[in-house]
Amino acid sequence: MTAIEFNYQLTSLSDSLERFALSLTANKEDARDLLQETFVKAISYRDKFADDTNLKAWTFTIMKNTFINNYRRLVKANTTFDHTDDLYFLNLSRESGIETPEASVSAREIEQHIERLEDEFKVPFSMHLKGFKYKEIADNLGLKIGTVKSRIFFTRKRLMNSLGVGYN
Repeated sequence: MTAIEFNYQLTSLSDSLERFALSLTANKEDARDLLQETFVKAISYRDKFADDTNLKAWTFTIMKNTFINNYRRLVKANTTFDHTDDLYFLNLSRESGIETPEASVSAREIEQHIERLEDEFKVPFSMHLKGFKYKEIADNLGLKIGTVKSRIFFTRKRLMNSLGVGYN
């Protein structure tokens, strides 16, 4: 297939690709960006396309993989590593930091539920919320790290159940 034939067939897929991009991104501008990036990649890697294969399927695969890679890159860019021994991942929010009335009510409700807990669960969980690492909590309270982890886990589970967002 010549470059002209390839480009003609590729541009004839534009409407289908645009609909697919919109279904992936749910945003017209992002869909157009994805479509453009897909066209650039398809043209750049034209030599990898085998003439006896399905151009539409090949191009849709490029678009899907591009979308997935962009999503992963975005998630990774919003994740920071704290460089402790336990190496936790901390996901950063892209929100403005402005607290909504619903969030403040929810925060107060959660605090009330935490205050009702027994001290053996409340203290480690509160320390964890304040940013203490499991090891620091264990050392501070004279507990084994496994005990601290399980208490925080069970406290989180109890809170979710008491707040009506429990999981089974």
